[in-house]
This record gives sequence, structure tokens and C-alpha cells, in this order.
Amino acid sequence: MIRAFLGIDLPHAVRGACLVQQFLLPLPRKLDPETLHLTLVFLGTCPESALKAAHDGFETLREPGFPLSLQGLGLFGKRRPHTAWAGLAPSESLRRLQAKVETIARRAGCPVDARKFAPHVSLGRFSPPGPADTARLERAVAMGAGFRTDPWEVTELTLWRSHLTGKGAQHEVLAHYPLACTPPT
Repeated sequence: MIRAFLGIDLPHAVRGACLVQQFLLPLPRKLDPETLHLTLVFLGTCPESALKAAHDGFETLREPGFPLSLQGLGLFGKRRPHTAWAGLAPSESLRRLQAKVETIARRAGCPVDARKFAPHVSLGRFSPPGPADTARLERAVAMGAGFRTDPWEVTELTLWRSHLTGKGAQHEVLAHYPLACTPPT
């Protein structure tokens, strides 16, 4: 059984912009900047045969690359926040690609999460803070509402294995899947 997910790695400049936001937010626990990514589909803990079938399916993708950029900040957990995140600018290409890879993963037999896709890059995960710290965090997120990165070209997907440790998840690259080059405009 292997715990895995498929996603998009972030370029150095975007990772740096996320690091600045982590610094500006009063996060109780920040994620390691080296692990920041955009998850397209969490495959869950799969049997190796299902993961191999998903890998074979991901290798058949012939989707074009596309531009993507981060936009805005937010919190998951409403009254009891537990995750701070950077959002993504709307992208029909991203939504279409995500639907395809989720279908591939489901057909392969991976226990894909049933939640609706909410594109984001997690910046911090933590136990819900007390009311005063929650208010501080909410104010900081509101102040960062204008956060935005320059667009970058998504040219490949990455399959990661996720190892849970006492210090959070550690990621190991299992495979890369190049996207088709976008013709110059």
C-alpha cells in the first residue's frame, strides 16, 4: 500500500512568493517550503497494482501545457481554521486537466477523495487556534487578499509518495509526466 498524490510542482519564484506569505501570516505551523505544491488528485493509500494502473493512465495524457498563477489567500475550517492557503487564479485548463486525472485515478482503483476540487497551495496546517489567535490570523489573511504571482507555464505533472512523520508529510517523487508544449503565440 502506498500513500500518493498527483500534482503540480511550483517554480522557484512562486515558491519564494509563498515563503513571503508564510512569513507575513501568524501561522502556528508553517509547511516546509520545499514541499509546497498544488494537489490535483489525492490518490489515498492505494494497493501497488492500482497505483501502477494510475501511473500507466497518467503516462497517456496528451494535454497541452498552460499558464497558471496564484491569487489570494484563505483559510479552511471556517470558525476553527486548520489550514492557511494560497488560491489559484481561475483556469479552465486546470479544471479540465484535474477532471481527467481524477477519472484516471478512479478507474485505476485508487481511493480518491470525494471532496470537490478546490485548487490551492497549502501554506500551513495546524490545530485550530484560540479566539484571539484566530482573529489575528483572519485579519492577516484579509490583508493578503491582493496576493498574486506572475503566471508560470505548467509543463509537467508529478506523482509523489507521501510519508507521514511526526514533523508532517515528507514527499518522494515517483514519476514526472510531461505535458505537450504550447505553441508560441
